[in-house]
Amino acid sequence: MTKAKVVRLEELDREPGLETVSALDLQAKEFPAINYAIPGYVAEGVTILGGKPKLGKSWLVLDWATAKAYGGTACGSIECSAGDVLYCALEDNERRLQRRLKQLLPDQAEWPDRLQLTTQIRRLDAGGLDDLRAWVNASENPSLIILDTLACVRPLRRSQENGYEADYAALAPLQLFAGEMGIAIVVVHHLRKMESDDPLDTISGTTGLTGAADSILVLSRDGQGVTLYGRGRDIDEIEAAMSFDRTTGRWSILGPASEVRLSDERAAILAVLSDAPNAMSPTDIAKATGQPNGNVRYLLNKMTSAGEVVKEGRGRYVVP
Repeated sequence: MTKAKVVRLEELDREPGLETVSALDLQAKEFPAINYAIPGYVAEGVTILGGKPKLGKSWLVLDWATAKAYGGTACGSIECSAGDVLYCALEDNERRLQRRLKQLLPDQAEWPDRLQLTTQIRRLDAGGLDDLRAWVNASENPSLIILDTLACVRPLRRSQENGYEADYAALAPLQLFAGEMGIAIVVVHHLRKMESDDPLDTISGTTGLTGAADSILVLSRDGQGVTLYGRGRDIDEIEAAMSFDRTTGRWSILGPASEVRLSDERAAILAVLSDAPNAMSPTDIAKATGQPNGNVRYLLNKMTSAGEVVKEGRGRYVVP
């Protein structure tokens, strides 16, 4: 079997001409397995992690960085193999990084040498990409680079430049570099203020950013809690309920958001019924819990079948 050719960035400036591969030759090529820095969540290539300010994005990527550097557990449940990590904390300083690591790693006598930190890097088009390449070449097992945040490293936009083209060009060289090196790069970014039915549309900027990235993760909060939504070329679609412990500075994955939220809604119904002196109607329960009436009726049917509640009389419920 033939080995797949790696296209290097410098080879892009070649003579004009169309390079093709036949389906038969492609069938015979052997490609290395995809590397996952954080299995199921962060694969090789460029991943955008979007979230609103002060939601805890930096705590999340620092948890990933330490787990990967140690070869430990990320988010309380994701087992990671050990690898070299570069965390570019470009909106922080060393004092703050030290304080956060003390909070994350209170029982560790020695912090991981595999985790390299910096608070400064040149913009990608002004030497920053060369700096990242130098770090990769000097590392024994480069696995994960974190750029926190995109605004600190992206090329400055020229006034006459099209927004989509500028956004795509900001990440395209980084995406090619990640693919060439076979490493994962997480780029922390912000969300726009406007809400959307599709979480990917909440990423600040044009679709040029999401188009150039390999994967998108969105950390968001609503009335039911915090959710990490993900979609990408090499990861399955993710919608995980998340919990943040401010004492330890750690994020935990609670499980699929639909299941966790359903459990929370059922728990709220049970709490209301337990405190009620008499049987309650679905409408009364909906008002007491703040849940939509249709949702409450659906859950009451499920909970009745499971024996969690008992239907008493005509359309009224109590706990057994």
